[in-house]
Parts: sequence; structure tokens; C-alpha cells
Amino acid sequence: MLTIGMKRKFDELLELAERGDHRHIDMLVRDIYGGDYHTLGLPGDLIASSFGKAAYLSRMSQLYTFETSCVIFVSLMSKVFGIEGKGLEYNEADVARSLLFTISNDIGQISCLYAIQHSLKDVYFGGYFLRGHPLSMHTISYAINYWGKGQVRALFLRHEGYLGAIGAFLKGAHEDPEKYSWSENYAGSSGLRSPIPMQLLNPKYSVSMDQLEMDQFHMQLSFCPLLANPHIYKPDTVDLNQDTQAREYWLQLFEETVDGFIEEAVRSQAETPDSVFLSSSAYGKLTVRSLLDMREHMLNESEFDDPYLLRKQEENEAALKSLASRLKYLDALGYQERQVRLIEGILAGNVFDWGAKEVAACLRQGNFHFDDAHQSLQKRPWLMDDLDVWMRRREEGPSYRCVAVFVDNSGMDIILGVIPFVRDFLSAGSQVLLCANSAPALNDVTYRELKVLMEDVAKVCPVIKDALAQGILSILESGQGSPCLDLSRLSRELCEAMESRGVDLVVLEGMGRAVHTNFHAEFTCDTLHLAVIKNRWLAQRLGGDMYAIICLFRQPTLS
Repeated sequence: MLTIGMKRKFDELLELAERGDHRHIDMLVRDIYGGDYHTLGLPGDLIASSFGKAAYLSRMSQLYTFETSCVIFVSLMSKVFGIEGKGLEYNEADVARSLLFTISNDIGQISCLYAIQHSLKDVYFGGYFLRGHPLSMHTISYAINYWGKGQVRALFLRHEGYLGAIGAFLKGAHEDPEKYSWSENYAGSSGLRSPIPMQLLNPKYSVSMDQLEMDQFHMQLSFCPLLANPHIYKPDTVDLNQDTQAREYWLQLFEETVDGFIEEAVRSQAETPDSVFLSSSAYGKLTVRSLLDMREHMLNESEFDDPYLLRKQEENEAALKSLASRLKYLDALGYQERQVRLIEGILAGNVFDWGAKEVAACLRQGNFHFDDAHQSLQKRPWLMDDLDVWMRRREEGPSYRCVAVFVDNSGMDIILGVIPFVRDFLSAGSQVLLCANSAPALNDVTYRELKVLMEDVAKVCPVIKDALAQGILSILESGQGSPCLDLSRLSRELCEAMESRGVDLVVLEGMGRAVHTNFHAEFTCDTLHLAVIKNRWLAQRLGGDMYAIICLFRQPTLS
């Protein structure tokens, strides 16, 4: 009956519902119990009867039966759906909102009951009824949370409309789909209710449409084999959707630093004509990692593949000139003092991060050097200080079989910080895997750059030269193109090397890899987190100040 003569489309009904107020139509708990509902443990805004107030307040004076109630309901629906005929005097937007809540609450309750029956904690929703409509998602989430007493979660898919197409592609692929790895390109994808305008061939017509852009990696990606609980691993330390204060800070910071990144991007291609790029970004699970990835995607789409290329080359050349004297200085120290200086060297090198706003300002002046960075470090005890535990393990325990180091920045960081640290392990008989980004991100060293750079290092350091020649020191690409590290998407080659070499120590260097991500990750081997907090807000939130130090040494819990 309601489908005959219908004048409104589904999206129009949802827009209508967003303008309405269901409290004019639905009977709430407070309408029944007055001010005593608190004694029952019920919120006053809880719906007690859908369309209850409409029926109760009707001008019709007759005693209501089931048949007359149906007449009222049909009349209300006639008004909201735009069906020919006379309806009751209620705002159509209010009626539409009440109807939406009725359907959504039913969906939420039924799905929650099924989840509880089968001991499930997550319920995934998709389909045209939801398709990025916040009001529908909010109502279902509220219903799931209410009926599940906070034990069941409602989850929604940002690009559910493309799942069928992706599934069809994988089903029809002639090759094994496991051979490919994919990732969403934020620069080319739309977010929830943020369609990308696409111009049609005829300029007088235009249309807005949702868009999903996927990037195929040139390698297979896999979970890190040393994760203790890969099924529950989450790389991100903080979910910005849940942490309002952190979300507001990081979004503001990224907005403030845009001009600096544009300047570096233009400097990297000073002779290249300007390009015009227009695109929107996608917002899924909002984290510092996703914001950093989105920035890299936007730069890549604008054909700035490596904005910090010139900076990295300049800093590598400068650092190489100081490597021999740095190694000579360390060799003259006793064992314990050398171990302290090696850790401090990595931390001092890690200060040279163009992604940190305050540090970048110092670096642009051109008078900030390795010794300056060392002097700026926090004095012990550090913010998180496991240095003594680490030194005791090195001195009293057996040499590590193989060490995997996930490196961070070019220049002073990799050459004066990481190389001496790695050299010490090689001298102790350990094998080393240097794991570098596959694609550029900020001033992070990439796999290709590191391969060339190590040839220059080998000319200065015989230990490195011999280790490279014997295969004791290997340089591998991580499969990443981000300042952060997602251990669920490592290159298959790296994963196989970690297993075959028997890696028993993982070193995570830098804020992105050791703090923004993997701070809570659990491993089946020893791990060392090393980072300098180069963001004053984050340092204070962790209980420290600018240049506070994270030195965390963790060993797996024996089960």
C-alpha cells in the first residue's frame, strides 16, 4: 500500500529524517513516568513506544482499537512518503525520523540478540539502508550498545558498495589472489558523506559520486612472524576517534604544517612545471598513522614522489664526513660507557626528523648539528628508562643470533646513530637485518637509498664491508611507505628472512615506529623501543617534556 504513488526517493527520506525530531511522535520513558524514571534505572529519552505520542495526541476522539491505530499509522506514512491523500497534522520530518528510529532499533536489537546467542563481540553492517548515513549508523550503534550492555560493537564499512566488485575481481582472477597486496589510496578515495565531484563529458552536467582507489603493491605483504598475538595486533597506539583531545591537537598540527611540506615538495622539483591536483581524502579509523599516510598519498598524487630527496642527499653527505671520527671515538671507550654512548647516538640521530615541527624549524636554519642534538637530549633518568636493564642483558646474556632493526631517518640518524649500533652487534657475532621503507616518506631512508649509502659506509668501516660481503649484514625493504610501521603488512621476503635467520631481537626506532605504532605490540622475542619525543604536546601528555626519551626493553613473557 505504501509503495503505490510514492513520490520520495530513499535518500530524500533520510535527509527528511535528519531534519525531524522523533520526540514529537514517539512516546518516551519520561512521558510515562514523569520525573520518577531515574528510580527505574532508565534514561528519560529512551523510546517507550514508537509513534505512541502521535496516537495519543490525535484529534480523533474515538476509542482506539487495532484497526483505528492502523488508520493513524497509514495516514502518518502517507504524509512522509508523499502519497496522495490527507494525512494527520504532524510534521513530516518528525514522522520520517520516528520511522527511521523504529526500523533501526529493530535491526539493532535483532542483530544484537543473534550476536549474544553466538558469543560474538562485533557485528558488521552494510547495505543501501546505511551507506554512509550517520543517523542510521548512530541509531543502530545506540541500539547495539543498549541491548548488548556495552559488550557488543556495531561496525560499519566505509566503501561497502565496492565489496561486490572487489569480490568479483578476486573470484575471476586467473592468478592466486594471495600473490597481490592492496591498500586504499586516501588521496583518491572519498570518505563518509564526502563524495568526489566528477565532471561528465558534457560540461553543463556534473555528478558527485563515491570513489574508492586501491594501490597494488609490487610485493607480497604478510604479518610479522614474531608477533605474539597477530590475530589481535593493532599497530596504532591511540584511536583519535575515541580521544577527542588528541584528535583536535593532531588535526590542528597537520593543518599548521601543510605549508612547510609544500615548500619542501616544490624545492625537490624546482625545475618541474606546476601541476594541478584536486581530490578529497577518506576518513576511516582516524589515527596519527592514517593522517601521515594520507599526507604521503596526497604528495604522491601531485607527483611529488620524494619531497625530501635533496635534503636527504645533503644530510647523508654531511654525516658521512663525520663517520670515521665517530667510530674512532666509540672504539676508545670501555665496554659499559660505549654501550651508553651507542644508545645515546641513536637517540641523538633520531632528533633529525623533518616531520617534527619544532625540529624542522631548527634544521631549516642550517646550524643544528649532531653534537647539538646530543646536548638537547633529556638527562637520565629518562621518561621511560630501561637502559640499565638493556646493558645488563648485553653484558650477562648470550649474543643475539640475529637483530632486525627498523630504521628511521636519513643523514645523521642512519649514519652516525644506527651504523655504529649495528657495527657493535656485528663485532659480537650477531647477524643484522636493516629494514628500510620501500617507498619515500618524509626524510626516512628508503631501501634503494640505503643500498647505495651502505656502499659508501663500507669504504669507511671495514667491519661493515666484511659483513656485507659475507651476507651477515643484509638490507631489506619493509614493504612500508610511511613514517609509521604496520607489522601486519611486511614484505614477504623480510618475513621469510626473519624466520630463516632466527631473529631474536627487534629494534624499533623513532616516534612513528616505536610510539605512534607498536607501543603496545607483543612479540615472541626481545624488543627495544628507542625514540626521542620531538613533539612538546605528546611529551607532556606522556609525563615529560620536549626531547624526552623512550628507551623500552621488553622480553617475551614465558607461558
